[in-house]
Amino acid sequence: MPAALTAPLGAVPKFLVRYRCSPMTERIAPTCYRHPDRTTGLSCSSCEKPICVECSHDTSVGQKCAECARPKGRARVITARQALGRPSFQTAPVTFTIMAITGAIFVVGYLSPEANQWLLKTFAQANWLVEAGQWWRVFTVALLHGGFMHIAFNMYALYLFGPRLERQVGGPAFAALYVAAAGAGGTLSYLFGPVDQVSVGASGAIFGLLGAWTFVAWKMRNTPGGREMFNQLGVLLAINLALPLFVAGIDWRAHVGGLASGILIAWLWSLFAVGRPNAKTIRTVIGSGVAVAAALITMTF
Repeated sequence: MPAALTAPLGAVPKFLVRYRCSPMTERIAPTCYRHPDRTTGLSCSSCEKPICVECSHDTSVGQKCAECARPKGRARVITARQALGRPSFQTAPVTFTIMAITGAIFVVGYLSPEANQWLLKTFAQANWLVEAGQWWRVFTVALLHGGFMHIAFNMYALYLFGPRLERQVGGPAFAALYVAAAGAGGTLSYLFGPVDQVSVGASGAIFGLLGAWTFVAWKMRNTPGGREMFNQLGVLLAINLALPLFVAGIDWRAHVGGLASGILIAWLWSLFAVGRPNAKTIRTVIGSGVAVAAALITMTF
């Protein structure tokens, strides 16, 4: 949090007002530069003008006033209300685009059996077709789902874990992580699954998000909040990884591959991106690199 603004008594800006504490002393109470009737302890991290909560804009370098937070070029400003409120397309466009595309494909397949057959033949991960050279199926498998409960669970998990992660790492990096985890899950399923297996679902990608959050929680494990998040994610992962032992038809290989890739990507982000001025670009390159590696492994084996 930026420090409260102070100034010598002889050089008080016009947006500061005075009030008397006693006949012998005089103190200065900062007020919002746009709302002089509101005292505040906040100030812009760039120009140091006092700002109230309504005028505060959250940015990657702290709170800023409206002028300093104005978008430059293609930059996008997210207010405190947007960041702390319910996720929306404005705050997490990639997450909601993935949900919309996946949902639309499911609805088309549900309404038209012919379209559903075409979707399965074109995008499902049939291991014998992957072996024949159609390596892209380890990625497109994330577009299809086997029923309402299947897509509802995955999209709800994406809604829970996606928006906040996207806001923190950036849309392109989040998209790269999602695609890479889907590909890594599909690759592990192809390498260690039966050759006649057919798979659908975005579970590998969802487990990739869980893997990234698990690594973040582990890094914060010495704080009360981080320790609590790590314990909660541990229980969630244990339940989901154990499900294939009790429920037939679940591709546990895709889950493990997605989880491992999410942890790997988050670890690489912590090594090479944290604190760098081009951190978002580095994260995107790392996620894309893991996706390319999954494709190359699939094509090679």
